[in-house]
Amino acid sequence: MLHENIFANIPDVLPEEIMETLVNAGNVRIERIVSSGQSTPEGEWFDQCQDEWVLLLTGGAGLLFEGEAGERTLKAGDYVMIPAHCRHRVVWTDLREKTVWLAVHVER
Repeated sequence: MLHENIFANIPDVLPEEIMETLVNAGNVRIERIVSSGQSTPEGEWFDQCQDEWVLLLTGGAGLLFEGEAGERTLKAGDYVMIPAHCRHRVVWTDLREKTVWLAVHVER
């Protein structure tokens, strides 16, 4: 039985984003992602083969989806369902506090 805390073991300094798999069971993978000012490099897009449900637990972020006129601003408590092959990018993450994401990936 797994018993952890989603906010445990977050380093004070994050030169790179942290992505940790918390659970991997069948067609579902749950990750904790911790960001501190990181973003998707300009001109690059995520294009994943699985659906992804993302919940922002702390911090803030801007997500841009291909074909949309502007970014979506996420704050703590906001979530979004990203269908497979929906191209998107992280425009920014909060510089003042850690942005902690809970991401659930579901293979079709």
